Amino acid sequence: MPNEPEFFTEIILKPGEVYFGERDTRIRTLLGSCVAITVWHPLLRIGGMCHFLLPTNNIAKVGNQLDGRYADQAMLLFMHELERTKTRSADYVVKVFGGGSQFTSSAKAAGISVPDKNIIAGSALLEQHGFKVKAGDLGGTGHRYVIFDIWSGHVWLRHAKAG
Repeated sequence: MPNEPEFFTEIILKPGEVYFGERDTRIRTLLGSCVAITVWHPLLRIGGMCHFLLPTNNIAKVGNQLDGRYADQAMLLFMHELERTKTRSADYVVKVFGGGSQFTSSAKAAGISVPDKNIIAGSALLEQHGFKVKAGDLGGTGHRYVIFDIWSGHVWLRHAKAG
């Protein structure tokens, strides 16, 4: 695996954003109930990360603009990048993180929670589009700091418990 480049671009991914780029890029994000998906092409050293908040937008989309806040649309943004780069989903190393409850178990509401819905939607969309998940860290309580280095494909994770 290559060492850290002398100079690299650092992207701070905010909730609802998707970034896809080339080597010499590091992407960071902070997750709570949201889910982040990283995709990395080991031969071309390209890849990206999405940080979605909800599984889908139940309101009609305005115009043709896709919205990365929603899992289904964030996945379509990834698919546009694969089409642009003439790559296939099967060629990517995929890792998935997040979906942590921000409340203690005594404060959880009945039914399927937003974090659980995000995890289910992300997993289903990855399978639907032919991606195979290599690793991940999903569910639990608290938030996560995620760093993804495109030059190496390494993803670094640090947990912080909900208080």
